[in-house]
Amino acid sequence: MAINYREKIITLWTVFLLGTLFHTQLGLMPLFHGLNVVESQPATSLNQLSGIFWLMLGFFMLPMLAMIGTAFTENKRYRVIHFGLTVFYGIMNLMHLVLDLLLPQVIWYQIVLMVLLFLIGLLLIFVGYQWMRSPLSRQNQSQTNISIPFN
Repeated sequence: MAINYREKIITLWTVFLLGTLFHTQLGLMPLFHGLNVVESQPATSLNQLSGIFWLMLGFFMLPMLAMIGTAFTENKRYRVIHFGLTVFYGIMNLMHLVLDLLLPQVIWYQIVLMVLLFLIGLLLIFVGYQWMRSPLSRQNQSQTNISIPFN
């Protein structure tokens, strides 16, 4: 049975994104119970937060684009770029975890979730590395990019 790295990578990115969404939802849940949430940057208008929102959008979009790219190509250059992306996300997750451990009030259920996300990220790095190092399959060499027939 052939190892399908692409399926594993897409699955891990999907689980990672779901976990990240749940991490955000957990942070907002106190609002539904009439409690305040921890503010990382106080603001009085949405314009003051637009930079953070754009960064969050990018943080969510890159894995979505990586999943699409992984589904439709397997060339070596993409594999290397993808591996770099997984390492970047691993570093970002570790930094986020450490910074949350340094907060005055540590929210342990969030820490547990972030540890799980970090471990998923390590697995993603490992599988991405394996995929980067594996040879291109002969069967897929002709199917590495999207092709649109013109008759």
